[in-house]
Amino acid sequence: MLIGFGLPQIGAFANPESLIAVSRRAEELGFNSVWVFDRLLCPLEPKVPYPLTGGALPEGYQHVLDPVEMLTFVAGLTERVALGTSVLNLPWYNPALLARRLTTLDVLSHGRLRLGFGIGWLPDEYEAAGVPWNSRGKRADETLDALKAWWTTEPVQAEGTFFKISKSNIKLKPVQKPHPPIYMAAFTPGAMKRAAREADGWFPVGVPLSAVPQMFDSIRDMVRQAGRDADSFKLIVRGNLEISGSSREQRNDFSGTLEDVARDIEKTKSLGAHELVLDVQFSPDVHTLEDILRYMEDIRRIAF
Repeated sequence: MLIGFGLPQIGAFANPESLIAVSRRAEELGFNSVWVFDRLLCPLEPKVPYPLTGGALPEGYQHVLDPVEMLTFVAGLTERVALGTSVLNLPWYNPALLARRLTTLDVLSHGRLRLGFGIGWLPDEYEAAGVPWNSRGKRADETLDALKAWWTTEPVQAEGTFFKISKSNIKLKPVQKPHPPIYMAAFTPGAMKRAAREADGWFPVGVPLSAVPQMFDSIRDMVRQAGRDADSFKLIVRGNLEISGSSREQRNDFSGTLEDVARDIEKTKSLGAHELVLDVQFSPDVHTLEDILRYMEDIRRIAF
């Protein structure tokens, strides 16, 4: 099982110095990849409670760096680690502009881009992005179609309800063929069918490990029904660490002591996960860059 690491993106340590230190240290320690997420707003009164707490969003979401710009910056600092989005909210973006940005990133990184896609959960962010909440599923489908057309056809032509790319010669293509790997966060039946039809793997975020096997089996059945190879459909798991000094009988996955987390890592491996992305920046005792670097050493010790 490969191990990835979440880049410092929120709060006080979301700055160039931290990105330089963490991305370079990730390569030195042998991490397979580094990852970013997509958060636009931290509303004072969100229209929907934060799913992981049932209430307000974490304070760190008041200061969030842009995901694609972060990965472009890190691409110039590194040589080996894969660069991943976990996840990018597809419906917010114009398909043609997003295709150009992502393709450029794959070219500049010599083919290291990994694409985790989702549709988000917060209506306030859709409102700010100028995108109707109720059209998010259809927009995601059409954006995926446009991205794949840009990446795999020449000349390029694509049209949907919300956009049009006139027949054009577009020679800017990704290094990876036919395109960078696509993983999708999916929980609802419609989103799971989209992942089965369009993606190279499933990227659950916030799903309890105990629920992953049944959901993954369901999605792989959908992959077969779509006429695709279910055996090559990958499982990528994200774990947001919350480390504490003592173990608790009732705890969330990837929380508690380092020994508790080590057991969760082994459980994830036993599920057949292709990769596990661990993120320490949400842990309550992480306040500085030094805290992040210390946890990188701990993760290497218990996970590699």
